[in-house]
Parts: sequence; structure tokens; C-alpha cells
Amino acid sequence: VQLQASGGGLVQAGGCLRLSCAASQTILNFISMGWYRQAPGKQRELVATFSSGGSTNYADSVKGRFTIARDNAKNTVDLQMNSLELEDTAVYYCYARKVVSVNWGQGTLVTVSS
Repeated sequence: VQLQASGGGLVQAGGCLRLSCAASQTILNFISMGWYRQAPGKQRELVATFSSGGSTNYADSVKGRFTIARDNAKNTVDLQMNSLELEDTAVYYCYARKVVSVNWGQGTLVTVSS
């Protein structure tokens, strides 16, 4: 499974970005799919996930600001990030989980400036 993440960049606080993760196979194969992030000096943390049943899960720190969405036809999972804060600066990784494996994308850097 290959996951191609895109959409990162530099944005001012209060701005928005949209990340996209494209899978090399149908995303219906995955139990869950979504985004984690890792800020400098910190552990990787969950941002938002989508289960195969359609439910979503968000980190408390991004609730109300970020929205995860999937497109089964395009095999993509996007992360719309609004009202970005300095603390959102991190490398964002998409992932896709099957029963016995987890695949990660290459990461895309999001930098929020004041």
C-alpha cells in the first residue's frame, strides 16, 4: 500500500490548509484511515481518523477546527484545517490500517506562523 500525502505548507495563524492522502488501492480495504502529526520534540499524536463504519474521531485540540473527509471513488482522505494555531505546526502523516498491518505516508510539513 502506498500513501501519498500532499497539501502542507506555511500559513499564518488563523488561516487554513487542506491536506490530502491518496491511497494506491481502494480505501474500502482499510479498517481505519486518517492523520497523525508529530511536532518537534514531541511524540506522534492522533489528529483525526475515519473508521470503515464511517465514524470519525478527533483529538480534543482540533475539534471544531479540523474536518476529516473521505472520497471512496478517488481513494483519498482529506483533512480540512481551519483556524490554524501555532501549536498545529508539525509534520502530518496519513495512515491506513488493515487487520494485520498499518501503512504510513511520507509526511507533509505544516508550519503555522504568527
